[in-house]
Amino acid sequence: MDASNDLEGIQAMLLEDFNHAARTELEPVLRPCIDIQRWIDEIITARPFATINDLLSCAGNASDPFTTEEIASAMAHHPRIGQRAPGTSTEATLSRSEQAGVDPTDPAITTALTEGNRAYEARFNQVFLIRAAGRSPQEIINTLHQRLKNTPEEENLIVAGQLREIAVLRLQGVINA
Repeated sequence: MDASNDLEGIQAMLLEDFNHAARTELEPVLRPCIDIQRWIDEIITARPFATINDLLSCAGNASDPFTTEEIASAMAHHPRIGQRAPGTSTEATLSRSEQAGVDPTDPAITTALTEGNRAYEARFNQVFLIRAAGRSPQEIINTLHQRLKNTPEEENLIVAGQLREIAVLRLQGVINA
C-alpha cells in the first residue's frame, strides 16, 4: 500500500497495485468496505480495472442481489447512526468519517436519533442503515422516519442499496487512481 489518503491514517492502495496484488493482500483491503465474501471475490476476479471508475462501477453491481444472509452479516458491522464506531480498524475509521456530519453534542439530534433508532430496531430487528456521508442530520432523521413506513421487504431492498452505496464510498477511501 503506497499512497495515503486523508482518512485518519488509512493507507490507500494505488489502483495499479490493486490490479496486480495477490488475493491474500486484497481481501483485507476490501473487507472493511463491506464484509460480503461473494462481493469481495467478484471484484478481485474482475481485475484488472483500467480506471478507478471501472472499479467503482464493478463494486456497485457486484453480487447483485445480496442474499438475506449476506445483508445480515454485513449489517452486524454497522454502528447505530449517531454513535461512533470504536477502535482503530479501517472499518471503524471509515464509519467515523462517514458520520462526521452527525453532531453527537446536539441534544435535539441525539434525542431524535436515539428515539428513531429504537423505533426502527423494534420494527425491523436491525440497526437503521443509511449512507450518512454528505447528508445533514435532519435529512437522516427525516429519512429514518419515512423508512419506518416501509414493509420489511421494501426495507430490505433499501438496506441492500445503502450497503452498496457505503461499500463504493469506502472503496474510494481505500483505493486511489
